[in-house]
Amino acid sequence: MFRAVEVPLWLLVLILGFAAISFATHFLFPSVRWVFRRRAEKALARLNARLDRKIDLMKLARRSDMVARLAYDAKVVEAAMAHAAEAGLPGEVAFEEAQRYAREIVPGFSATVYFGFGTRAAKWLSRLVFRVRVGRVDQALHEIDPKATVVFVMNHRSNMDYVLVTWLVSERSAVSYAVGEWARVWPLSALIRSMGAYFIRRGSRNALYRKVLARYVQMATEEGTTQAMFPEGGLSLDGRVGAAKLGLLSYIVEGWTPAERDVVFVPVGLGYDRVLEDKVLVEAAAAGTRRFRNRPFRVAVLALRFLWARWRGRTKGFGTAAAGFGAPVSLRAFLAEGHAAPVEELGALLMQRIAAVVPVLPVPLVAAALGQGAASRADLLARMEARVARLQAAGAVLKLPPQGVAAALEEGLAPLIRRGIVTEALQPVPSEVALLAFYAASVPES
Repeated sequence: MFRAVEVPLWLLVLILGFAAISFATHFLFPSVRWVFRRRAEKALARLNARLDRKIDLMKLARRSDMVARLAYDAKVVEAAMAHAAEAGLPGEVAFEEAQRYAREIVPGFSATVYFGFGTRAAKWLSRLVFRVRVGRVDQALHEIDPKATVVFVMNHRSNMDYVLVTWLVSERSAVSYAVGEWARVWPLSALIRSMGAYFIRRGSRNALYRKVLARYVQMATEEGTTQAMFPEGGLSLDGRVGAAKLGLLSYIVEGWTPAERDVVFVPVGLGYDRVLEDKVLVEAAAAGTRRFRNRPFRVAVLALRFLWARWRGRTKGFGTAAAGFGAPVSLRAFLAEGHAAPVEELGALLMQRIAAVVPVLPVPLVAAALGQGAASRADLLARMEARVARLQAAGAVLKLPPQGVAAALEEGLAPLIRRGIVTEALQPVPSEVALLAFYAASVPES
């Protein structure tokens, strides 16, 4: 029993290797995981203590568990079987398709990535590019039921919207965005997924996919996940707040029951002195299509040029970016009123409230005044003062320089002249009229 056994060196190394792996797997790794789990739990407890709305359990669950929970949901399984019968497929094939959709949709939230990197990067980038202001915060926001699910609904002005809102609400909660297929590019997709965003295929007509997506949105809403969505479904091509596309709203409304926690929609209006994608959007509007031309090389060159100018102190950014938070809409109270078409009427109400809190900024205000025809500087100032008076009477959100309308004229006119949209003689450049109208359209008619 104790006599020596001679084995080849390669076999001894293999035996010792397997022994080391077995020891690590059964003794070392569980202990290390326990230590890190304890540290993560303490960190999350401290994080939740400072947030108005706590990070919900659905975000903290492992992604694989959430994928399985969604794929095996009774309604998803029922939809998969119906899809199999309709398409003449084996049930296993349809179920695998549902699982694939679940893996595609479900995010992999990381509190470390979101609060350790994401919100800090969002704050840095927002302040690097813009002078950020909050236009209005409705007092009713402070009275929202802490147990309610909050859904921020916003107009979609720029891809900076994601960055700006992530920072502005970072003290309240972690926000889960619905993002389109543009974000499914490696390695961007991994980062966005770890920030809690979920991917959607806009315009998909696949009934099984729509059911999987609907169930995910409904499960997230039931669990109290704070969400953010753009009801317009895409960037505004003309500068106005558009009509709501009702897909995600319908999933929330149709899946909600009075026995569940309330859902509170918070309207958010976003405005910019400079929309970074403005020329691309105006070109798309002229072409009558939403197929935007990708210009990665040009974007990289412009970004490097801006960073160089910023570092040398030759620019302070692209003016003001502002957000207004309007009166919230309780889904429970809204449905209790009895509406013939609740989803359509809710969508219209939300877009109306969003439009009411879009801040009016200097560049759009000057663009609106110039859109009334050629004028001298004195005439422009008179037009702007009259417009501001009407907007104030109508209760619009104004984020203009505290020095008054004259300062707003100088602040709004300078970038338009610098970009070649308006001449020194205050004449709109003919080739840039559409771009000028794009900015003017964001100012309410009052």
